[in-house]
Amino acid sequence: MTEDRMPGPHKDFETIKHLDTDGNEYWEARELLLLLGYERWESAQEVVARAAAACMKSGQDVDNHFRQTTKMVKIGSNTVRMVVDYQLSRYACYLIAQNGDPSTKLQIALAQTYFANQTRKQETFDQLPENVQRLQIRDQVKEQGKQLNQTAGQAGVKKFGVFNDAGYRGLYGMPLSAIEQKKGIQKGELLDRAGSTELAANLFRITQTNEKLKKDKGQHSGDAAVSEVHRMVGDKVRQTIKEIGGVKPEELPTEKHIREVKRELRLTTGKGKKRRLKAAA
Repeated sequence: MTEDRMPGPHKDFETIKHLDTDGNEYWEARELLLLLGYERWESAQEVVARAAAACMKSGQDVDNHFRQTTKMVKIGSNTVRMVVDYQLSRYACYLIAQNGDPSTKLQIALAQTYFANQTRKQETFDQLPENVQRLQIRDQVKEQGKQLNQTAGQAGVKKFGVFNDAGYRGLYGMPLSAIEQKKGIQKGELLDRAGSTELAANLFRITQTNEKLKKDKGQHSGDAAVSEVHRMVGDKVRQTIKEIGGVKPEELPTEKHIREVKRELRLTTGKGKKRRLKAAA
């Protein structure tokens, strides 16, 4: 292997994430290793090899997490060359950080801390009751929806009802009014009556549409073009659900209204208990 210097800017881990045509996330090894302080590919490959070995020992399919690819890079003003790279899963990135040397590279130590914190956050989230998880995801959907509408407005969207309906048509295969009729819910209640799985699908639709509009800034303008992007992303999420054998979102059962969940959670907190004790007295 040649000691070519790896191109690419230093960025935060989440900002160098890529998405394939099916909406699956991955990281390019040359970008990640540069971020972790490895300026030359030869030394970086040693870390990748150790991480892949650890992946194999854990019983995982290495090819699912370390997909070897090639790409063209510039090595001079008018010269390019084909080099080896890897498309990495989030788990592969974690293994690379764990198999780097934190004593010689501050970036490795920071990455190990980052993944440790992420793991603890996920473990904490997994332990939360279903209703608490649902409430948290609903809040994220609401906040990310505001950001998407802001981005869409900057792209020239005026008819936000049409724009948002396009996303639902992509994800559910039907307009919002038909979804509400199929689920037997009131107008405007869809997200407030959706369970965690359905909310998560909508959150992914919203965030990925927002990212695409920002990335393709200037390529899509006006109600029709931007709404089509929203529909297309929703459809991609829908296709992914189908491919993994998941339940289509329009077939998922409705849950109690989110305001009821909030009320019940308030009643189980200290303040709620104090109110009940005071009333009983």
